[in-house]
Amino acid sequence: MFKKAKLMYIHTISPMHVGSGSDLGIVDMPIQREGHTNFPKIEASSLKGSIRETFERRDMTTSIKTHLTFGYDDSNAPKLVKEKFTEKKSQEFAGALGFSDARILLFPIKSAKDIFAWVTCPLVLDKFMKDLKISDNEQNFTIVENTITNDSKLNIDNGSVILEEYQISVRKDDNAQQIAEFLATELDNNEIKNKLIILSNDDFKDFITLSTEVITRTKIDNKTGVVASGALFTEEYLPSETIMYSLALASDLMAQVDFNEAKDLVTADDVMHFFTITVPNIIQIGGNATIGKGIVSIVIGGNHAN
Repeated sequence: MFKKAKLMYIHTISPMHVGSGSDLGIVDMPIQREGHTNFPKIEASSLKGSIRETFERRDMTTSIKTHLTFGYDDSNAPKLVKEKFTEKKSQEFAGALGFSDARILLFPIKSAKDIFAWVTCPLVLDKFMKDLKISDNEQNFTIVENTITNDSKLNIDNGSVILEEYQISVRKDDNAQQIAEFLATELDNNEIKNKLIILSNDDFKDFITLSTEVITRTKIDNKTGVVASGALFTEEYLPSETIMYSLALASDLMAQVDFNEAKDLVTADDVMHFFTITVPNIIQIGGNATIGKGIVSIVIGGNHAN
């Protein structure tokens, strides 16, 4: 049973493809999406694997703690770590650190003013508030659709914004300002105060369905110098500046071991502390790492927590 939770924000620096496999639709290789809303997500298993990989590349003490908190994995353990986990009881235990699926929070859309806007909707923000409560961060926002912040730089003269080719009527709202200020503090990003728009659920769903990046990729035949037969396919990406979040979940350490390197790793608080001080500011998530995709910034929330 997890005893401690913290929000972890994921801000894409380069387009990210966390795939759901091949598909018979318009896009050959779509991104992962929730079945009931069609909103983009990252499966917890994909997210945990990416984070674990970055932890395992650290020094020996960190690597040992990684196997204790994530669960022991003989296939990826270096020799010196394997020598620590020789007894059966030191190998068979559940991990003390877990993650929820990453959910969409803010989605970037091209704007006629100030380059782009971050859009969200009442359904997304309502889920976000519930997840904040799990992390002991009580926030009660009033959510009003088709609103922008008092500091917004996005509106045009007639009380509208232009996103892509669509003109949407909006109004400035103190509640939107409150949400933007909270997110700006959580993410240490004051641009949110100028760029946030709360759309209707339907408008938001349309944008996150139709405004992802779809890239056509090819493989060149080295002998002929032209596209190889059957090697043309399309791949979907979440665009740069997308902001998602996940819950990091910690329990007491379940491994029945007594390593000198892990004397300070016992309780759920210890596990969460290890995670928050070790997780890098920049990691890679998803496919196509060799072409620079999926580079993201990680921010641990809780600046408002008690």
